[in-house]
Amino acid sequence: MHQPARVIIDTDPGVDDVLAMLLALAATPEDIEVLLISVTYGNVDVQNCLRNVVSMFHIIEQEIQWRNDHGFPSGFESLRRVKPLVAVGADCPLGDTTRMADYFHGTDGLGGIHDTHKHLTPPETWKGLFMQPPPETDLTSTARSEIKDDLSSPTSLFTPSFRPSHLEMLRILEENPPDTISVIAIGPLTNVALAASHSPRTLMRAKSILVMGGAVSVPGNMTPTAEFNTYADATAAARVYALTSPTPSSTMPPPPPPVSQTASHKETPAEPLPPYPPKDELGDRRLNVLLFPLDITTQHELRRDEFETKTEPLIAKGSPLAEWTNAFLSSTFDKMETLHHGHEGGSASLSLHDPLCVWYALTGEKDSSKWSIKEGEDLRVETAGQWTRGTYIIDRRDRKRLEDDDGEDVPGDAGGWLSSAKGNRLGLCVQTPGERALAPLMLETIFA
Repeated sequence: MHQPARVIIDTDPGVDDVLAMLLALAATPEDIEVLLISVTYGNVDVQNCLRNVVSMFHIIEQEIQWRNDHGFPSGFESLRRVKPLVAVGADCPLGDTTRMADYFHGTDGLGGIHDTHKHLTPPETWKGLFMQPPPETDLTSTARSEIKDDLSSPTSLFTPSFRPSHLEMLRILEENPPDTISVIAIGPLTNVALAASHSPRTLMRAKSILVMGGAVSVPGNMTPTAEFNTYADATAAARVYALTSPTPSSTMPPPPPPVSQTASHKETPAEPLPPYPPKDELGDRRLNVLLFPLDITTQHELRRDEFETKTEPLIAKGSPLAEWTNAFLSSTFDKMETLHHGHEGGSASLSLHDPLCVWYALTGEKDSSKWSIKEGEDLRVETAGQWTRGTYIIDRRDRKRLEDDDGEDVPGDAGGWLSSAKGNRLGLCVQTPGERALAPLMLETIFA
């Protein structure tokens, strides 16, 4: 019998991050259970990312009520079956200064929606949900009872956590059998890298780490060669991928250089994380990372005209979710028109980078014949280059690989690219059920 995917979503919402979460939460509980939403900085600062997560639940709650009032199916079955935790994670990368994608997503991550559609944004009281409460006294008990009504609405569909998200991630992995929990990582990999540093053996209990990141054989979207999520914290990506290697030390990045406190973004990394324990202490198990780079995600698009065809009738009927998503997606389609050729009018489109990872979690095992994963790819991330930060390096030389070698250096092979004992071992998604299959499925699932 097919078991539902049980997942942690590590995210930096972000327009397509929100679509990815909505796809997961609106799916059936037979297909997926979202146990934790782990929030990181990335597209915008971490507090705006957190506000977007809270706003999403706020809108879903209104949408369910609206559907019930109008005799429509409630939807969001997975969410109503399993109430996820929401935890806050990293606010800056492990190395270098913070770079964000607010030029595309807007300063709040959703195209300025919190200013243009204030009636769709929850009260600011949500900020207190993630703060450790003071010790219980008669005074604090009275205060909590007085503000209970203000705080109840944004939390009815999720449970806020006071612990850092990487610790919640590790707790869930520790409390469940190995190979039962997957992490869908659709932002910078800082939270996952922090979990790996804190307890690499616990992180390696994950069934898989599904990563939206990288540009292997296509241009990047942040620099000519780098995709944003990897560029935002190349050190974190390199450290996470090292746990796929037979010899993790062979691909560990060098410690990042000190960051100037006069940088334009004040968030700067803490002390460098320590190296992993020796491989004999790590054991034989390695991290199972499946990579979904721009090479495969970019061509899976949502067009403006198909989105409006689905949502305009719902907006006319009063759907809060259709109004909310239309507000930030209209801004995104407009942005695509200004940035790229061929995105005029109804043909303006958004690549569904992050929803593709959720799509795989929903169907990858159930319909494995429609997906193709290239196993054992030695992909490494550049962390120190002046122009190549976040670039994926792959050996394209026509050289014979060594078989069963002991990892000793070989003349003419700096970095051990030909060694069977060195290098990363990532799974690389190279085929999906169809470039035009995802958008209709996503719209039908979210707005059914």
